Amino acid sequence: MCSTLTKSLRSPLKQIITSKQIKCRIISRNNVPLDQRHPVKFYSGFTLTTLNKRQKYIRQFNLFNLWSSLSSNKDTPILKTVEDVAEFIKNQCSNILVMAGAGLSTPSGIPDFRTPGTGLYDNLQKYNLPYPEAIFDIHYFMMDARPFFTLAQDLYPGVNYKPNVGHRFLRLLHEEKKLQMVYTQNIDGLERLAGVPDSKLMEAHGTFATASCTLCGKIHNPDRVKEAIIDGDIPIMCEAAMCKGKVKPDVVFFGENLPSSFWDYHHHVHFTDLLLVIGTSLEVYPFAGIVDTVGKTTPRVLINLNSVGSLGSRSNDVILAGDLKDSIWSLTKALGWEEKLKNLEEKYDSSEE
Repeated sequence: MCSTLTKSLRSPLKQIITSKQIKCRIISRNNVPLDQRHPVKFYSGFTLTTLNKRQKYIRQFNLFNLWSSLSSNKDTPILKTVEDVAEFIKNQCSNILVMAGAGLSTPSGIPDFRTPGTGLYDNLQKYNLPYPEAIFDIHYFMMDARPFFTLAQDLYPGVNYKPNVGHRFLRLLHEEKKLQMVYTQNIDGLERLAGVPDSKLMEAHGTFATASCTLCGKIHNPDRVKEAIIDGDIPIMCEAAMCKGKVKPDVVFFGENLPSSFWDYHHHVHFTDLLLVIGTSLEVYPFAGIVDTVGKTTPRVLINLNSVGSLGSRSNDVILAGDLKDSIWSLTKALGWEEKLKNLEEKYDSSEE
């Protein structure tokens, strides 16, 4: 049975391992018994996990993880220029994974968090915080919710800020059937306003689109919560009987868990044709870790003011440094999508009138 399983893993065919095969207790490349007390990673896509005292096992098997480990990706060209990137997108891409950070929204007038002098964390003196990050700290929020709600009045999607050409480029990728998923650190909701559909959007650090109680978790009407925040009718207390919790938009604070669906990127990366990283410092984990999980030969393209993280260390990394809007337009021009992007801008502007 063990030898059968090993052969199936080495086969060039995309074979699905059956549950009967998974019951084998001894599995290894060299027929060496595995320690049954711990999960065991096998061929980078196969994990055995002890279920109960009777030593039963279940499989967590990602077919495309296995397939990618058996494939050489020899057909992937080496990209060096924006023209190379455009040619690859047009002819070989249908699953572009996007990582977006605060730099994507700065052309809309929203400050990023960490730029010295202009970043959000350097301009919070009026809130009298003990430390800048306290404005997004769940424990501080429980003590004093006013600083966050005051900031939220300014940041609420569609109130003071609108999507820019970078956000609309993401929508264009979707309309051209090139977009796999957008993973964004931003809480401003501008990707959503630009028309990136929910099914293609993972707001890793939360969203203003929904709201809930921080104590009991009861879901509240997001429109009513928005109205209360904009009108300054705060704090917003939970509507549930016997609950004295405070209600806030479902923005992820320090001390809270990321959305469970965030971790789906472990599966997405095995389908990814190209990774597009836009406007992020890659300093906040676990979000920043996504960049190193795509295949070793998968092209990675950075659109940012300067190089960040490990980008630039692989032969298929392309760095488009400089002004974000200029880089977006350069790529759009190389793709031959200028008119399409302009039409999206005009359509959005007309809908706002």
